[in-house]
Amino acid sequence: MECHDIQAVSHTLRQGLEAFGLADPGAVQTLTRYCQALLDKNREMNLTAITDPVDAANLHMLDCAALLSCAQLSGQTLIDVGTGAGFPGMVLKILVPSLELTLLDSLNKRLDWLGEVCGALDIRGVRRLHGRAEEAGRDPELRERFAFATARAVADLRLLCELCLPFLQVGGRLLAMKGVSSLQEVEGALPAIQTLGGRLERCFDYTIPNTQVVHRVVIVEKISSTPPQFPRRWSKIQKSPL
Repeated sequence: MECHDIQAVSHTLRQGLEAFGLADPGAVQTLTRYCQALLDKNREMNLTAITDPVDAANLHMLDCAALLSCAQLSGQTLIDVGTGAGFPGMVLKILVPSLELTLLDSLNKRLDWLGEVCGALDIRGVRRLHGRAEEAGRDPELRERFAFATARAVADLRLLCELCLPFLQVGGRLLAMKGVSSLQEVEGALPAIQTLGGRLERCFDYTIPNTQVVHRVVIVEKISSTPPQFPRRWSKIQKSPL
């Protein structure tokens, strides 16, 4: 990014975090550097379709920061399922350094880059796991081990719940990032949520600062253990959603 872009991103992030009650000069600087690293790397690796620096600050960084308006993550364990370029997990870790973060992704080169970012920004306490969620969810070292799971994927909520709920301990919560037009999708996922040991806690709608974009967090609480047959193979999940 050019110097004026860096300044614009920093200003945008400062305003946005203040709107969320998260004013932290150190976090603004780190998020600015993360945004710069993202857009620089995006020239050689497909990490984001958003290439304007200010748009990236708003629609990635601040969009992810909004999760802290509906969840207390200090000192908690969180797995970011299908993390991609690190959203929302890396943003949450920068804003809540005590968060114990696990990044799960099926593409190793994305995880390698995120490792480089953690090193460059001196972000510690981030575990990177290469694998598929439907396989990792059966690993005894990962199954029902986390207080929170996040997903910022476009997949249907029924599929996301089968992939994510197995990671959650009883009492944990899935924070699924969705659009505000997802009401029918949420209602359609209620049987799946129940089958997987969860309950719909609530939907939290928010406006991304500096924009008129409204997004939704679907919060699912884990109230009982997920039956051992879940998650199923990905082909089965896709072909026959719960």
